[in-house]
Amino acid sequence: MKQLLIRADDIGYSYAVDLGIARAVHEGLVRSVGVMPNMPETARGVSWVADADIAIGQHTNVCLGRPCADPARIPSLLGADGCFHSSREFREHFKAGEELVDYDEACIEIRAQHDRFVEVVGREPDYFEAHAVLSKNLNQAIHDVAADLGLREQVASFDPMAVVTCANTPVRMAMGSMAPDYDPAAFIRSTVEAMADGETVVVVCHPGYLDNFILQNSSLTTPRVQEVDALIDPELRAWLEAQPGLRPIDYRDL
Repeated sequence: MKQLLIRADDIGYSYAVDLGIARAVHEGLVRSVGVMPNMPETARGVSWVADADIAIGQHTNVCLGRPCADPARIPSLLGADGCFHSSREFREHFKAGEELVDYDEACIEIRAQHDRFVEVVGREPDYFEAHAVLSKNLNQAIHDVAADLGLREQVASFDPMAVVTCANTPVRMAMGSMAPDYDPAAFIRSTVEAMADGETVVVVCHPGYLDNFILQNSSLTTPRVQEVDALIDPELRAWLEAQPGLRPIDYRDL
């Protein structure tokens, strides 16, 4: 048996992104969604998928918007404007061998985002991870807070061939949206075709529509719209359903 988990990140990023994720849930293949607890559109986005039978996780975000914690307690995470450092700043510091995140401050913000998640969603997250930034301290803080709260941590990986864990289940993370010739449906098909028997693969998607906010704040734009179309495509659904020994799952199954 092969297990395929299709995940949609970034509920709360913007109004248009929330629209795309909601459509990918209600009309498409997505059964696990990640919530950015600190964003202004988070509560609205959660409300649009609240009646769906899906796993909802904390997609901890420390590179966009304002924090959930008291800014005075987490100065290493913030710029002069009181907003989080951008993902570009994280990358630049990482390449220079510099750690931008203070571990203790990261734990404070992660816990504050957890509290906000529970307030908005009304329950504990089904899985626990972070919006991708290059920081060893952030990854360690995610791991430690998840363990302390007894939550299902999805270990991060930037290596498409690496096997990581979630709830002690070995999983391989697959994401193709940054490729210049990205075709979401073809990527999902090729990922499934390459799966070994007994393997669990998490396909990370970022479906969404575009508005001015995301155009001004994200380098990932057109692929989001393409992923919505792929994830609601009945032909892709039929192809997946026809694959022998393939089981669609969500994070609650791990």
